[in-house]
Amino acid sequence: MDVVLMVLYIVIVLSVLVFIHEGGHFLAARAFGVRVTEFMLGLPGPNIGFTWRGTKFGVTAVPLGGYAKVCGMEPGPEDPHLEDALAFAYANGTVYADDVAEKMGITLDEAIEALYVLEEWGCLVGPKKTDEHNVFRTRAFKDKRKGVDLVEGSPRPFDDAHELYLAERAQTYRAQPFWKRCVILLAGIFMNLLFAIVAFVLIYSVFGIDMVNEAGEVVRHVNVDVGTAISAGFNYIGMVAVAVAGLFNPQTAADVVSNSTSVMGMAVLSKQYADAGPLEFLFFMSMISVSLGIMNLLPIPPLDGGRFVIEIFQKLTKRQVGYKAMNIMTMTGMALFIGFFILMLNQDIQRFIFENW
Repeated sequence: MDVVLMVLYIVIVLSVLVFIHEGGHFLAARAFGVRVTEFMLGLPGPNIGFTWRGTKFGVTAVPLGGYAKVCGMEPGPEDPHLEDALAFAYANGTVYADDVAEKMGITLDEAIEALYVLEEWGCLVGPKKTDEHNVFRTRAFKDKRKGVDLVEGSPRPFDDAHELYLAERAQTYRAQPFWKRCVILLAGIFMNLLFAIVAFVLIYSVFGIDMVNEAGEVVRHVNVDVGTAISAGFNYIGMVAVAVAGLFNPQTAADVVSNSTSVMGMAVLSKQYADAGPLEFLFFMSMISVSLGIMNLLPIPPLDGGRFVIEIFQKLTKRQVGYKAMNIMTMTGMALFIGFFILMLNQDIQRFIFENW
């Protein structure tokens, strides 16, 4: 039963905190007029939900964490065939990649690549499992103010192909200026840290804390002022930031890793804090939220910090990081995290199962 509760508590913690993190990306993107085609609770996969203002909100088959699909975040230079492919797709509503290639005088691979980018931009819906060929369709569109109600795969009226392309591109991440892209990238981290600050205010100022003596007896109940609670929150964020920075110092890296814990360790701790009461559990969530936020600042793809560093590199050099380079960096980053996870998991097995760490 304890194991079931551990799994339940850590699923709740991670799902809520990752959902908050992705919510930051979603809110920032929408504030700048960037399309977000999906905002889901859970890992990518089969899902159920509803669509509102062009975004599908719902729950996936594996409700752990969450994600926001911000349009136009594909790496590399912009595909030169997008304008013509977009016009052809919108004029017909439903198109085959072969027809696009023939119409535009390009290869089938080039047509497929352009159509998939338009899917990434939120303009088209990609091939379904039941489709025998590479079929792309326009998205369903509803605008009650203009009385427009178009079903999926129906033609979209437009006057000028170039204006259409500019209007669609303006709703993507890649079309935004440097500072807006950076805000979108860092908004998830900001939300994690904001959650922690709010939690500190609730715990220390609103509900208060019990002061105990050396014998563990409650002496008095204290509610500190909001400023002190916020200061305590920022102090904790600073401590975590310093600890994470220690990973880059050969003299402190081993100690940082030794004092870290894997998902297994977090599951054990989540039950301990939950058993201590709601406020203790909220405090645990705030600690994990800070760790999640600070870890995402690491300059390693696919983390937000890694993408942020790439944006700075592209801004300074005026060069786009291509798909292959991005893929190599992402795979390298994933390999590092897998190795880190295995190391910490071994520590937790020794610590919590064999009790010899």
